[in-house]
Amino acid sequence: MSPDEPVLIACAHGTREPAGRRVVGSLVAALRTARPGLVVETAFVDVQPPRVGDVVRQVMRDGRRAVVVPLLLSGGYHVHVDIAEAVAEAGDAATAARALGPRHRLAAALVDRLREAGATADDAVVLAAAGSSDARAAADVERVLTRVRADWGGPVTVGYGAKAVPDVRTAIASARADHPGRRVVVASYLLAPGFFHDRLIASGADLVTAPLGADRRVVEVVLDRFDAARSFAQPAPMSDMSG
Repeated sequence: MSPDEPVLIACAHGTREPAGRRVVGSLVAALRTARPGLVVETAFVDVQPPRVGDVVRQVMRDGRRAVVVPLLLSGGYHVHVDIAEAVAEAGDAATAARALGPRHRLAAALVDRLREAGATADDAVVLAAAGSSDARAAADVERVLTRVRADWGGPVTVGYGAKAVPDVRTAIASARADHPGRRVVVASYLLAPGFFHDRLIASGADLVTAPLGADRRVVEVVLDRFDAARSFAQPAPMSDMSG
């Protein structure tokens, strides 16, 4: 790929859990396989190095431009503050893509995870997201929730791991009250195992799906976000759910 092409900085949250780190590594490897020649670097906003600002500065020192793609499913604090600040310091040499969600393909992956876990339309489903105090993040999750409801065909509500209401345990309790006798299944709207997924496993649900992981649709969405931002144009409008 031409040296004029920007570097894709895949920016994850960060985790201490080895399984979560392996998922991020697998996703980055899948990106490189899907687009040979594309330079993909890994960065984090919390917990583990290298931090996103450091990676952006290194890419600049190498004389390359950068597109930071958040490996985050909604646009909360880490997208609008941490990543935005790292990119702002670089001026025209870097830009930030949108968070991965909301996208139809992510909703489809969630539905597949439900089926893989053995859930049926007779179960009450709680879509569990990490949560954020940023209203834009909640709006992103609500759009995915709407799509999952349409595709799944059974009752689906939402719960959050932190900083938003209802929390997952409250959402599970409400689902049991509203649908007595049905199983309650948590659809993990997370990329990787870690702190929040561990909390879902301990939430009291009858089933908890696997995180999205390095699903091919996640890889496709990351590359879509990269392509949309690489020209340094404005990101897609907030209502974008295409693809």
